[in-house]
Amino acid sequence: MLNTLKLTGVGPASTLSVEFAPRLNVFTGDNGLGKSFVLDVAWWALTGSWAGQVAAPSRPRRGAPAIEWVGQSARGPTAPNHSAYSAERRDWERPLARPAMPGLTLYARVDGSFAVWDPARNFWKQGAPRGIDEAERSEAFYFDKTQVWYGLRLEGRTEPVTEGLFRDWSQWQLKSKAGEGGDVDPFRLLTAALEALSPDPDERLRPGPLVRPPGASRDEPSLAFGYGTVPVRHASAGVQRILALAYLIVWAWYEHRIAADAIAAEPTRRITLLVDEVETHLHPQWQRRLLPALMGVLHGLGSDVSVQALLTTHSPLVLASLEPEFDEQQDRLFLFEQVGEQVTLRPLRWTPYGDAVGWLLSPVFALEQARSVPAEQAIEAAEAFMRGDLNALPDGLSTAEAIDAELRRVLPGDDAFWPRWILSSRPYGT
Repeated sequence: MLNTLKLTGVGPASTLSVEFAPRLNVFTGDNGLGKSFVLDVAWWALTGSWAGQVAAPSRPRRGAPAIEWVGQSARGPTAPNHSAYSAERRDWERPLARPAMPGLTLYARVDGSFAVWDPARNFWKQGAPRGIDEAERSEAFYFDKTQVWYGLRLEGRTEPVTEGLFRDWSQWQLKSKAGEGGDVDPFRLLTAALEALSPDPDERLRPGPLVRPPGASRDEPSLAFGYGTVPVRHASAGVQRILALAYLIVWAWYEHRIAADAIAAEPTRRITLLVDEVETHLHPQWQRRLLPALMGVLHGLGSDVSVQALLTTHSPLVLASLEPEFDEQQDRLFLFEQVGEQVTLRPLRWTPYGDAVGWLLSPVFALEQARSVPAEQAIEAAEAFMRGDLNALPDGLSTAEAIDAELRRVLPGDDAFWPRWILSSRPYGT
């Protein structure tokens, strides 16, 4: 887990400092300002490896490029860490001392790929835990979208890291049906996760029977919907993203428990989850349910499990969904902004705005109107006309008649703005 992160001379911002909340950290702001970048660097600080490209300094800046961070171990905050960029290695230097274990760490990236760091299976270069062959050490597990479904195999290792969602789900389901799921039954965990992450109480994600779709060589998982059974390979993009996320969470936790038992270690009680653009592919109905449900799934893995989440979003519905859950003692909302030529990141005081429109008009999204651009321009012109600020009227909307015609074109007849305009424009004959 992370307490603080400071970047100098790397990324869109010349300097950037983050003090993370212990539970939920939500980053929002315009595209290209550094939301995904912060998640990439946070992953590196926690695990020592890059899920994507190395975050190289992009151009000369004042001061030496540096990444500094303070982690959170089971015993409290770690010592401050400082990393300088090595132009020769084209990477960042890691501290020589073995860092504190960050707990089970998962990263769901916006392109459908995933990364997993397991304290019982992934080890620092300074050596593996007793009883583990150093040759079997992997710095982390990285899955592209296909490997999530069909399995991950690493060069030099005889056994696959995972058989993938199709085979693991099928095997878990068969074992659970036979009463062989064990104390930590992965199919039971997966079923509960899918139930919690469903888009609607009337549209539950429930595992169906194993089926063999046309062209498949073996039986595969399915989902049981009210209208029939659907093989998971034929599910929509949104459903598949949630299936992959639920599967990776359950797989990582289940395999961690097995690996910890193999080395006579206690399973971790700490989980760090990073999700980039949590709303990707999801209908608004789903967006307003997902994040509270996802936190519930993680906390449901164990009564003593603590969770820190780092998430990015562009969705006002995601933020509105947090209003009943947000705790300023445990959670934090951050906003990336561009001011002139500078990119800044600042924590926002939590303020409920009630609904998606309220959030769109809030400082987070800063829209003047939660409408189409032409409707916003017409209303802005009408408001300038009503207050007598004729110099602010744009070309083509400089008269009451022109404004009225444009309002009729872009607004519905029952729009709430009409009474204001009609009463104000009546003296002008419109």
